[in-house]
Amino acid sequence: MTPPPPRGRRPGDDELEHVLRRVRRRRASGKGKRKRRTSLILATLLILILAVIASGVGAVAQFRSNCDLKQLKPVEIGSNSFVFAANGSLLGSIPAERNRTPIALWRVSPWTRRATVAIEDHRFYEHGGVDYEGIARAAWKDLRAGHVVQGGSTITQQLVRNLYISKERTLKRKLKEACLAIKLSRARSKDWILAQYMNQVYYGNHAYGIEAAAQTYFSTHARDLTLAQSALLAGLPQAPSVYDPLHRPAAAIARRDDVLLAMRDNGDISEGQYRQALAQRNLRLKPGRLYTRIREPYFFSYVRDQLIAEYGSSTVRSGGLRVYTTINPRLQLAARKAIQDTLYLRDDPAAAVVSINPANGAIRAMTAVTPGRTGNQFNLVAQARRQPGSTFKTFVLAAAIEEGMNPNSTYYTSAPFHYQPDPYTPAWDVSTYGGDYSGSISVTSATLASDNTVYAQLTLDVGPDKVAEMAHKLGVQSALDVVPAMGLGADAISPLEEASAYTTIAAGGIYSKPMAIRKVVLANGKEDTDAGWGQPQRKRVISDGVAYEVTRILEQNVLGGTGVGAYFGRPAAGKTGTTDNHADGWFSGFVPQLETTVWVGYPQGEIPMENVHGISVAGGTFPATIWKLFMETAMEGTPELTWTLPRDPVAWRPFTQGQYASSLAPTTTYTPTTSATTATTTTRQTTPTRTVPTTTTRTVLPPPPPLPPEPPPPPEPPPPPEPPPPPPPPGP
Repeated sequence: MTPPPPRGRRPGDDELEHVLRRVRRRRASGKGKRKRRTSLILATLLILILAVIASGVGAVAQFRSNCDLKQLKPVEIGSNSFVFAANGSLLGSIPAERNRTPIALWRVSPWTRRATVAIEDHRFYEHGGVDYEGIARAAWKDLRAGHVVQGGSTITQQLVRNLYISKERTLKRKLKEACLAIKLSRARSKDWILAQYMNQVYYGNHAYGIEAAAQTYFSTHARDLTLAQSALLAGLPQAPSVYDPLHRPAAAIARRDDVLLAMRDNGDISEGQYRQALAQRNLRLKPGRLYTRIREPYFFSYVRDQLIAEYGSSTVRSGGLRVYTTINPRLQLAARKAIQDTLYLRDDPAAAVVSINPANGAIRAMTAVTPGRTGNQFNLVAQARRQPGSTFKTFVLAAAIEEGMNPNSTYYTSAPFHYQPDPYTPAWDVSTYGGDYSGSISVTSATLASDNTVYAQLTLDVGPDKVAEMAHKLGVQSALDVVPAMGLGADAISPLEEASAYTTIAAGGIYSKPMAIRKVVLANGKEDTDAGWGQPQRKRVISDGVAYEVTRILEQNVLGGTGVGAYFGRPAAGKTGTTDNHADGWFSGFVPQLETTVWVGYPQGEIPMENVHGISVAGGTFPATIWKLFMETAMEGTPELTWTLPRDPVAWRPFTQGQYASSLAPTTTYTPTTSATTATTTTRQTTPTRTVPTTTTRTVLPPPPPLPPEPPPPPEPPPPPEPPPPPPPPGP
């Protein structure tokens, strides 16, 4: 029997016809609305004109006097930017030219030129530097979406922005940018502007300019790029990390298809050429080695990406910036050593460590080690997203306590759990990691045992929506699937996100945005005070009482639960995590002064780690060991602190529960063991309703000492001498 075609595909369609039909449907759906949109676009244009007029004749005259092409001073070649650690030591420099080779426009493939114009500024050869139709179109899309979804900048305006070093975030800057773009368009030819733009723009993976991009992704010269290759590269500058072909091929293909469609609609390619290029579903990448000589630590790469987002690629690589960061070199070395002392064989999995100060969100260590590989440019700490396993149970616990649940007197049945709300929904069956069950057990004991069956029921009773809300409040930025399995860690997040969330608990419920940059000094010697570098962004997201109760249980977990392998002789709190088939291992924990998250796994995919040094990797094994070794060094010479008694203790109240919780006394008690751990399940289901309240009582521990302040940074050393520019690279 022939299976039915996929949804939306007609019998007899091949893959290309299916893709083309979807594209035509999307385009046809908007034709009926064009007349109505025209009037709105004209109204938007009128608003823009009135806004300029409303600024006054005097302001316009002053604006025109400040619009001078002499202000467009290209950044000097060789004026590198330097990055420093928290103690003032040099972390490294961002090279100006080693990964950029400027070329003339005639040495760029015609396909690449057409693709760039089609997707970035299809009226490039018609307007005079500013595309008023494009501005109106972008304004309409932004108004309709309620937020910025499309910019109206032309290629000329983007070039002006890259060349104009000073930074202003005002209407005045936008007007000046438009004025300079108009003057530049009158003073220079379109081909000159396009060549300058294609030599300046950032294509991701350290490739600045089209020649570097061609070498980085295809090991070829820009003049030899094919239509499909050109469309791929032309789509990258809008969001290089989002459309990264090396790490997100599906997103890159979708973006390439958008460029091909724009080229066809712009008349740059025929229908046949469009179909032929669209049919190539394999990117056929051939990563080159020309620019891989640049070796950057993970934290260095993370800082560079933040700088590019703030200043633009040209200023960062050639703007003479002095960047002072929060990283502690001693802790960075300690993190790397802890990994290498634990995972020392060539075929061992990789490990990533990120450590954050709860007092202000400053990142104190960020590193990763992949045995047998060096120079990996993919940031395992900030970019990789993997299932966090049972470390996510902490967010379920926090959400339940915020509801007023007393974890000591609320009980669940530890037993194989079967969930199927209706016969049309696939069943969700949950078991414990070792197949051992405890009968009626308190939530506290279930946390120490990391009991999957209890936490599956607790997630249903609290509500997956409230669990997701709690995770986001604490610091998780990734989108989460709001399903029951999320409570067992089925959603993928990055180690940096997890560390940020646990840091919020360590800080007594105050979220701090992770901070990597302390200060930036511009090329003119003045500190940039507009960007907000070094200013902690903090806000209370949960009460200190909720954070305190969660911390108490996590402290018991290190003393006698699944996290005993992380204990290093002083009060600490933490949680283990292990995913299905041992594909990911985690340990996230903290002392009052420092939070640290450790992830262990294979970067290339979810590969089971069932025979590493003769054992299966679980959160309580290698991740806990790495955490312990790192924290022993990190906390050396610091005072031993305990947890501060909350000013706003939790008021236990009736817990809104579903059909799973009870107030029965336990039939068994959990006996801690050093080998206990847990694995997650990734099955996704729907969310049930919650009923049946119950009452609980509360206990309080004696108060610990307060949290110490962050020590002031040492004085900054004088900047290092600028190295001489490297010799020009040979011609292709």
